[in-house]
Amino acid sequence: MRIITGKHRGRKLKSPPSLATRPTSDRLRETLFNILAPRIEGARFLDLCAGTGAVGIEALSRGALHVTFVDQSRRMCALIEVNLRSLKIDEAEFKVVCADAVEFLRHFGKREAPGFDIIFFDPPYATNYDNVTNYIGRHAESLLADDGICVVEHFRKVDLPDDYFELTRYRALKQGDSCLSFYARR
Repeated sequence: MRIITGKHRGRKLKSPPSLATRPTSDRLRETLFNILAPRIEGARFLDLCAGTGAVGIEALSRGALHVTFVDQSRRMCALIEVNLRSLKIDEAEFKVVCADAVEFLRHFGKREAPGFDIIFFDPPYATNYDNVTNYIGRHAESLLADDGICVVEHFRKVDLPDDYFELTRYRALKQGDSCLSFYARR
């Protein structure tokens, strides 16, 4: 795995030792960020179920203001920190949180912090997406900035709903075995 472009372009990232974690492929990450390009500069980005942190690190490399990495695995959080340190990314630009996705969102939603400009949610493909996406949709006002979006990476054969409460899908892009569903606030 490598950083595709930006200030850390070409730098390699450490990968998980097992195949239990499925990192977003370089090709899909490049497609994602080509779509997100106009939104990335200065964005507050949430990498939910971050795994290796490759997506959030790519966002930082391309000019995101701050990335919050959330994963429930201590091993993955430690790997994210190793990758961030290896790139010498300033600690003011990120936060790594070891927590369940919904628990993190509940805690974040209670704060007075501004919402995220982009939430990227990429759980294991066998996961039930509805628990987290319904929560984001119900609490979009406190979790997302006014023009914020939520992007869900999922198995292409899994059909996600077009609406999650206050979120509406405006785009779906299939590539290989993966699909990116883009949701915006109504």
